[in-house]
Amino acid sequence: MVKNVMKKNFLKKIALVGAMVLAIGLCACGKKEDNKFVVGFDANFPPYGYMDDKGEYVGFDLDLAAEVCKRNDWRLVKQPINWDSKDFELESGNIDCIWNGFTMSEDRLDKYAWSEPYVDNSQVMVVAKDSGITTLADLAGKTVDVQAASSALEALNGDAKDLAATFGKLEEVPDYNQAFMNLEAGAVDAVAMDIGVAKYQVEQRGDKFIILDEAFVTEQYGIGFFKDNTKLRDKVQKTLNEMAEDGTVAKIAEEWGLSDSIIIGK
Repeated sequence: MVKNVMKKNFLKKIALVGAMVLAIGLCACGKKEDNKFVVGFDANFPPYGYMDDKGEYVGFDLDLAAEVCKRNDWRLVKQPINWDSKDFELESGNIDCIWNGFTMSEDRLDKYAWSEPYVDNSQVMVVAKDSGITTLADLAGKTVDVQAASSALEALNGDAKDLAATFGKLEEVPDYNQAFMNLEAGAVDAVAMDIGVAKYQVEQRGDKFIILDEAFVTEQYGIGFFKDNTKLRDKVQKTLNEMAEDGTVAKIAEEWGLSDSIIIGK
């Protein structure tokens, strides 16, 4: 009887030690995970975030995020996402924020904990240089491509719906590479997109395309966090403000040709 009691006590002690070891391990893991900052981004959205020729994820927003992480002793995780699934990725905790030319449109304002706007962005049309199209009015009856789930699509379904109603057809494509292939082949007449991306794409593709002078919507970019995660939002915002004040944001923007678009700190 005594042996059985001693055996039970011994087993209890073993279980207690095991539980303590497991708890310590979990705490250690939790601490390590807390140092991660997972940025969700569209990997086909240069110059804000994309994969370069070396297979590395680069871009203006990713450089900003890297500096924020450096100043907070966080480990940056660049997480490419399907833009259509961005809300699921955020709500499930797979990412900490959406940071990739994310437009602060009116219908999104109550869905996220937003940073302050940091880029002034417009939605524009890109056309072939020899198309003869020079104004938005010239797009009447024409076929226009737009990326699925993009700010341009939201604008054309919202504030610019009257313009979209004049088109012959509005087609959704998965990414801008496909859109420009269609434009170059003459399968479409224009591509609707963010001006920062438009400038990058036009510069990269030689002397084939132009951006119409008239924007069809003016918007701003912000960083979207899970609605209840204001603590992380505030920490990132504080760091961004410091970066704007000491000139770091301006320096990174200049490297990516986006100096004219920056509004944070101004």
